[in-house]
Amino acid sequence: MRGGRLPRDGRGSAGRGTGGEAAAVGTPAAAGRNRGAGRLLIAVYGIFAVAATARAVFQIATKFSEAPAAYSLTALAAVVYVLATVSLAKTGTLWFRTSVAAVGLELVGVLTVGSLSLLDPVLFPSDTVWSVFGQGYGFVPLVLPVIGLWWLYRHRPAAQVLGQSNPA
Repeated sequence: MRGGRLPRDGRGSAGRGTGGEAAAVGTPAAAGRNRGAGRLLIAVYGIFAVAATARAVFQIATKFSEAPAAYSLTALAAVVYVLATVSLAKTGTLWFRTSVAAVGLELVGVLTVGSLSLLDPVLFPSDTVWSVFGQGYGFVPLVLPVIGLWWLYRHRPAAQVLGQSNPA
């Protein structure tokens, strides 16, 4: 391998496994998380990145003093969506870990903000992307990280074997 790039052979079976087994680092299955259905996942994250960013910029620029916590959470959601989009599109162990962290943070955020917005609506006088578990976005913010984490689990790099170096 030259330049740290993965070989392009075996593309027809990229990302397809028979079960929950991990793909070996540097194999097409490990890199396949950004191919096929992975591209759809990246596209949905990209749409949410643009939507949350636009919403945060508008809210912060025009009415930040009305609900600073809510609008700051929308900005945080935008950063998380951008990071998830970029990291899901990239290959390599570092990007995989970044994807898990971003998508995991999204899940924690939507569960926390969703719960708090139901239990104490006074905390959020204005909706965020994650309010009421993403109700304003058809609950996609609640379902998306679950699908994302499942996808990442299915396309995780194999555990490094002792004594072998990581080619990625």
